[in-house]
Amino acid sequence: MRRPPRRPGWLRLGPATVLTLTVAVGALIAVGLRGPATPDPDAAAGTAGRPAPALTGATLDGGRFALSDARGQVVLVNVFASWCGPCRDELPVLVDAERRWSPRGVRLVGLNIRDGADAVRALLDETGATGLTVVPDPDGTRSVEWGVRGVPETFVVDRDGRLVDRRQGVVTRQWLEQRIAPLLAG
Repeated sequence: MRRPPRRPGWLRLGPATVLTLTVAVGALIAVGLRGPATPDPDAAAGTAGRPAPALTGATLDGGRFALSDARGQVVLVNVFASWCGPCRDELPVLVDAERRWSPRGVRLVGLNIRDGADAVRALLDETGATGLTVVPDPDGTRSVEWGVRGVPETFVVDRDGRLVDRRQGVVTRQWLEQRIAPLLAG
């Protein structure tokens, strides 16, 4: 009688060992896919103090915008899209903040990513943000230059044109109060 061929050493592992190895490899893959943990979505690591990237171009309403022309103002650059539910939720909060603080030098600018003009106009009408200055970013190039990781994302640019903060995710009145009020005090 003929003997069956001998299996390589790694195939001779018991079922418990194979299961343990499978779970361990799966856990490592899962941790790697999640990326580094970010304990605070308000973290401005790598942002604070550096000059804001350029933001210029035609606006949704046919005008022109240049961030450099807004020197002397505190500018909120909000990256949003009409297809983003959280963006829809935060736009009224941002518009209210601009209305409240514009006499003290606050300006809100929307950077609209990968959207059509009609969809953006409908969103602005729906959220009461019809006066918002919107710079379209149909291919996402400007968003990449700003280091955007997703929508919504909001950047705070001080009166000197430096990035001082960013928020990944929805902004709240409290977050805006904590970040903007100190910039207006000085």
